[in-house]
Amino acid sequence: MNNPFDMNGKTMVITGGTNGIGRGLVKYFAAQGAIVAAIGSRPETAEDLRSALAAENLSVSVYHMDIRDVSLIEPVFEQIISDLEHIDILVNCAGMGNPIPALEVTQKDWDTMMDLNVRGTFFCSQAAARYMIPRGYGRIINITSQLSVVANENESVYCTSKGAINNLTRALSYEWSGKGVTVNAVAPTFTYTPGTAERLDTPSFRESVLSRIPRGRLGTIEDIGSAVQYLCCSHSDMASGTVLFIDGGWTIV
Repeated sequence: MNNPFDMNGKTMVITGGTNGIGRGLVKYFAAQGAIVAAIGSRPETAEDLRSALAAENLSVSVYHMDIRDVSLIEPVFEQIISDLEHIDILVNCAGMGNPIPALEVTQKDWDTMMDLNVRGTFFCSQAAARYMIPRGYGRIINITSQLSVVANENESVYCTSKGAINNLTRALSYEWSGKGVTVNAVAPTFTYTPGTAERLDTPSFRESVLSRIPRGRLGTIEDIGSAVQYLCCSHSDMASGTVLFIDGGWTIV
């Protein structure tokens, strides 16, 4: 009997793939035999990723792009198609969180986060879908957040951007699922990465976070990767426009 969760040979594009959760997902799926294309905005992190994976006998194709520049998205996806022939899965993981009190948010703060978190997710999805729809198959998974449905101090812009991604997920799924392309989202809780380390290494902040997670621990890359893997597999064929919360119970309280 075939393993429905087998990732061997599946082609995946992971945005934000050279840092944070995205980098963790690149390693997670490369280790399972997926053919992974990682998109990152900084050349130095791309080379570091290649070296780290090579040390574990894993390989990945890395493409440099700041997805806030929409004019770059189509050419990069064209190159990925040229290199990989097709795209089975897109994981939109590129994003940022920058805690700022609402009264101190500038227009630049707003635009930077919304351009990366929301606009970039939309136009990368559009670019991938243009290749997926003619094949009648594709899986798009957006990495959103528990803070897409609940609030947190000093994160009004981030919460807004992730809430937008939730509804974008539903809207794209409504348009594309009948054409063979499902669109879903994974909403994790706080996960320890280099980007969250400074905050989570602060005892008071870490304790505050853990006090709101009934499960009693932080999220891991494996938690997120397993959820993404489910949404990639044939057993999730009827999951369409769903947001899967991997938050240890944060949002049930």
